[in-house]
Amino acid sequence: MKRAGLLLLAVAPVATVAVYLLGGDSDSDASGADGMPSGTQRPYDKDKSAAEIEADDELIADLPAGLAAPAKKELAQKLVTSAENSTLNWRGQYGYIEDIDDGHGYTAGIIGFCTGTHDLLTLVERYTKDHPDNGLARYLPALRKVDGSDSHEGLDPGFTKAWKAEADEPAFRKAQNSARDRIYFDPAVRLAKLDGLGTLGQFIYYDAMVLHGPGTGPRGFYGLREAALKEANTPAQGGKEKAYLDIFLDIRRTAMKSEKAHRDTTRVDTAQRQFLYDGNLGLKTPLTWKVYGETFKVP
Repeated sequence: MKRAGLLLLAVAPVATVAVYLLGGDSDSDASGADGMPSGTQRPYDKDKSAAEIEADDELIADLPAGLAAPAKKELAQKLVTSAENSTLNWRGQYGYIEDIDDGHGYTAGIIGFCTGTHDLLTLVERYTKDHPDNGLARYLPALRKVDGSDSHEGLDPGFTKAWKAEADEPAFRKAQNSARDRIYFDPAVRLAKLDGLGTLGQFIYYDAMVLHGPGTGPRGFYGLREAALKEANTPAQGGKEKAYLDIFLDIRRTAMKSEKAHRDTTRVDTAQRQFLYDGNLGLKTPLTWKVYGETFKVP
């Protein structure tokens, strides 16, 4: 998911744009064997044996919850939404839907699922499996047809109204939460822990996963991490946490600057980088940060 627009859009809530699950930011296929976006397949595990993955699971189980602790996860959502929607009220975004002319069709929901990038289709398919009579089910043939494009064919004029109506259903909100965790939050936090990163580092990975998408290409999250690994060791490899994260943010900032929609890098410069330079590796509150010129505070 990427934020659309520059500083001038910060005066009002803005749309998020879904990740590059289909397109040039991934060197892999858009979906895995079970139809989930490629980022959910944990590409860093692809060459590991079952025993190695089990050992990773045991290592993570013995670590502090970090960003996965309920209060920190809530904080993470506020931090992301401050940059994505110019608000701390991330729960107010379930019914959001808009085409922001980014080439990915409709952008919707709490994490910017898009009709053109497979994650919205996967969300509705999974939701319909459990709730076949939902108001979005009739749009599944059209969603499959437009997946990978910016087309609205078969979706207009009723899809946006149906999305907003379905967002009032607790089950659909739960489904959005689940998709967010499966595609973005859980893989990012898991890998950050395996890299030896604390709560701030886990958030930095998560926000990068949200903005750049779980792609393995040079502008996808996994590609950015690979570039950082060429310049610094992670704490798990014996490196210094602050030094590694500083380099990761440098590489991420360069990637953002290379695209018009990402040129404002304040979510890095006056938020994450500031937390890092303050030595707040535990992402402890209270926090004050700026994004797109607007100040946010969490007590």
